[in-house]
Amino acid sequence: MDISFYYIERLVPAMMTLEQLSIFVAVAEREHLTRAAEAIGLTPSAVSSAIKTLERFYGVALFHRVGRRIELSETGRLFLSEAKATLARARAAELTLAELGGLQRGELNVYASQTIASYWLPPFLMQFHDQYPGITINLTIGNTKTVADAARGGAADIGFIEGDVDEPALAMREVAKDALVVVVAAKHPWADGRPLSARDLTTQSSWVLREAGSGTRSEFENAVRQAGGDPGKLRTALTLPANEAVITAVETGICATAVSSFAVSSLIAQGRLVRAGFHIRPRKFMMLRHKERRQTQSSLALEKLCIVSV
Repeated sequence: MDISFYYIERLVPAMMTLEQLSIFVAVAEREHLTRAAEAIGLTPSAVSSAIKTLERFYGVALFHRVGRRIELSETGRLFLSEAKATLARARAAELTLAELGGLQRGELNVYASQTIASYWLPPFLMQFHDQYPGITINLTIGNTKTVADAARGGAADIGFIEGDVDEPALAMREVAKDALVVVVAAKHPWADGRPLSARDLTTQSSWVLREAGSGTRSEFENAVRQAGGDPGKLRTALTLPANEAVITAVETGICATAVSSFAVSSLIAQGRLVRAGFHIRPRKFMMLRHKERRQTQSSLALEKLCIVSV
C-alpha cells in the first residue's frame, strides 16, 4: 500500500457525492430524518451522518435543530434548488447513456393527477411495460400543481393533468376527455334529478370537495362561475385530498360533491350514488412536458401510445 496516499485519503474528506445530494433533498423536502430515511431506504443514522458530513466539510448549517425537530436554514433553502437541478442533470446524463442501446433498460418518471393515475393511465402503462419490460416506470401521483411543478423542474419526464395550466415553459396536448359530474347519496334531496341552478348549489346543500390546487376542484369552481354563481359561497363541510375519500364521505352522508365520471360510474350503476341535475361541460385530460428539455426515448414511446388513443 502507498502509505502517503493512504493518509491523504483518510485526512481529506471526499467531495460532495450524488448520494449526499439525494439524501439532503429527501430530508429538506420532509424536514424529518426518519421519514426521509424510510423514503430512500437508509437508516436514520446513515442519513444524519451524511448531512453532518456535508455541513462539516463546507462549514455551513443546512438545518436548524429545534428540540427533536429539524428545519431548513436559509443556507439550506438556497442550496435546495441547486441540489435538485444537479440531480436532474445527473439523471439526464444517466438516461442518455442508458438509451444509447435503445429502450432495453432505463427508467421513466411519470407524474399524474389522481383521477388520471387511478382510472385512465394504468392501461397505457401496462401496454408500455409489455412493449418495453426493461424500462422501470416510476409513477408519482399528485394534484395538478404538483404535476406541473415536476414537469417544469425536471423531476417528471412526462406529466398528465386534468384541464389546463398557465405555464409558458410547458408544452401541452390533449389526450382524452372526461365528464365531471355532481353526485349525491340516494337519500339526498337532489337524487330526484331536478335541474339545479348555480344558486341551488350555494344554498341547498353542503359539499365535500377536493383540495385547492386539484384539477377537479378547479374545474368545478369554473363551472359554478360559468353558471353565474360564486364558488366562494359553496358551503364546504369537508376538504379532502383524494377522490376515494371524497366519494366515501358523500356516499355515507348528506353532502354533494363533483368528481370524474370515471371515479363514480360503477357506484352510480349500483345505485349507491345518484347523478344530480347540474351539467358540467367535459374537461380535457392533458399531457405535458417541458418545451426545452430533451425528451427521452421512453417518454416519447409512452406519448405515442397515449396519442394513438385520441
